[in-house]
Amino acid sequence: MQRIVLGARPGWREKAKAAGFGFAEMYGEIYWEEAEAYEFSLQQIDGDILAPATELHAMCREAVDRIVRSEELMTRLAIPREHWDLVAGSWHGREPELYGRFDLAYDGRSPAKMLEYNADTPTALYETAAFQWEWFEDQIARGVLPPDADQFNRVHEALVERFQQILPPGTDIHFGAWMEHVEDHATVEQLAYAAREAGHVAWPVHTGKIGLSDRGQFVDEEGRIIGTLFLLYPWEDMLRDDFGDAIASSGCRMIEPAWKAVVSNKGLLPVLWRLFEGHPNLLPAFFEDEVESGDALVARSSELLARAHVRKPLFSREGSSVRIVEDGKVTEAAQDRRYDENPVIVQAYHPLPVFEGNRPVLGAWMVGETCEGLCIREDTTRISSDMSRFKPHYIAS
Repeated sequence: MQRIVLGARPGWREKAKAAGFGFAEMYGEIYWEEAEAYEFSLQQIDGDILAPATELHAMCREAVDRIVRSEELMTRLAIPREHWDLVAGSWHGREPELYGRFDLAYDGRSPAKMLEYNADTPTALYETAAFQWEWFEDQIARGVLPPDADQFNRVHEALVERFQQILPPGTDIHFGAWMEHVEDHATVEQLAYAAREAGHVAWPVHTGKIGLSDRGQFVDEEGRIIGTLFLLYPWEDMLRDDFGDAIASSGCRMIEPAWKAVVSNKGLLPVLWRLFEGHPNLLPAFFEDEVESGDALVARSSELLARAHVRKPLFSREGSSVRIVEDGKVTEAAQDRRYDENPVIVQAYHPLPVFEGNRPVLGAWMVGETCEGLCIREDTTRISSDMSRFKPHYIAS
């Protein structure tokens, strides 16, 4: 794994504009940054990213089965009691999932460590599946990369296959997001594109304009009944508003299913450690009240946690309200504190690798139950944010 200076493509901004990549630059800062790219060997991709991510996903499914059968764990994960049956029922009914993204710390030598699982509303999909691949093809055509180079990126093709697997041919699917957010809009557009290629009919809908019919069915702003809905809206929010109250009786098939509320929750991390203590791709993690409990599992990691740990709210995105604590002192904290009021978990700190002052976080994309692609976001800080830069990657021959 190396960070290689390749130089940006001439006219890349015009290419982004032509492709509809409207957030390649945001708030006066570059988000898509292609002057450098990360190089991997095939062994690193297959052995250190693809295989572990697929195994981690299977472990997460085991954790889901444990959580939905436990009142204690459902309470710890702050799943609203009135929706326990909805969440557990979607799991026991084997409602299929679509996609997700593991965030991993990896230096090219040691085993990748799972930082968290963005299992419900992961973005960075368009730039991973589409624009990153366009960059790769251009660099091959320009002779910047050799013709036998490759990229770990089968995300779009896998999504097409997954839509074919989980829905009957010709299904009407509504794709909802807060469309004024350009990254959210791009994410659902990429998913809708895959659904259409899979033979389905895709309808865009603004989340705020989804209504209820007299019969309690969801309808779009044109009055069309919504029978299948992908909604880029976190389950932890959905289960706490009027929308969530209407799901069970609406007859609408939700993508992602309600059980994703369990795996998109940072409370998943302590459950995984308790189930798979010592797994090479996991970090010790505990609910906050467990740290001083004298529990034997916690005691085995107490020295590691005392040296350095990360405090993460159960519900948090883009690093918001995350704090790094070293030797009892907060040494770095996210500027965005919107999730400060949430319960927290404590996870052992694992430093990100540093390349010329930049710290990359790897995103391993899951489609169904298989790892199908890779993205990389880097920052100069130890806590990633929504403005961490996207860097393309390739596999050297």
